[in-house]
Amino acid sequence: ARKLQEAGIEVLMTRNDDRYLTLEERTAFANTHRADLFVSVHTNASRDPRAYGTETYFLNLATDDESIRVAAMENATSTKNISDLHSILNDLLKNAKINESSRLAAFVQSGLIKHLASNGYPRIKDKGVKQAPFYVLLGARMPSVLVESAFISNREECRLLTTPAFQEHIADSIARGIRTYIQDINPTAWSEPSRGSPG
Repeated sequence: ARKLQEAGIEVLMTRNDDRYLTLEERTAFANTHRADLFVSVHTNASRDPRAYGTETYFLNLATDDESIRVAAMENATSTKNISDLHSILNDLLKNAKINESSRLAAFVQSGLIKHLASNGYPRIKDKGVKQAPFYVLLGARMPSVLVESAFISNREECRLLTTPAFQEHIADSIARGIRTYIQDINPTAWSEPSRGSPG
């Protein structure tokens, strides 16, 4: 959050402590505060301890088995039932933000991979931009993405995730991706001095 605030972007956190919010409450928070973007940052997990890498998702139907697995894992804490697919499909069809979410995901993923690789983490695997029906993104009225920063089930990535330096690089990478997205949709976003912006 600090990285974006330093760039003059207002940031609202769904939580600043360890209290639990349901997936639905997180999206409702963003909607209530009329956020322009919604970014949910997670750690991934797999039964295969060799699985590793970084991927960014946007809301849509899953196109591969791995995306289905990740969505099922993330959705497990939802109060909704996965069989409520009809409702999900209707919401997807109404969501005009899918294309913008896809663009945001591409910028965030690119920012993650480039920044991590250039800062001493060349082994980070680019798992790409994917799509899946995540409940945490379902009700968002703005472009929204879910970032799976690394695999907590992978010994090496789990070790990295516990280090403040890696956490800082993840945060900086995501912030760079968001800022690049904003500049892409609004090229004058930082060309003129504005409240809280650099320069």
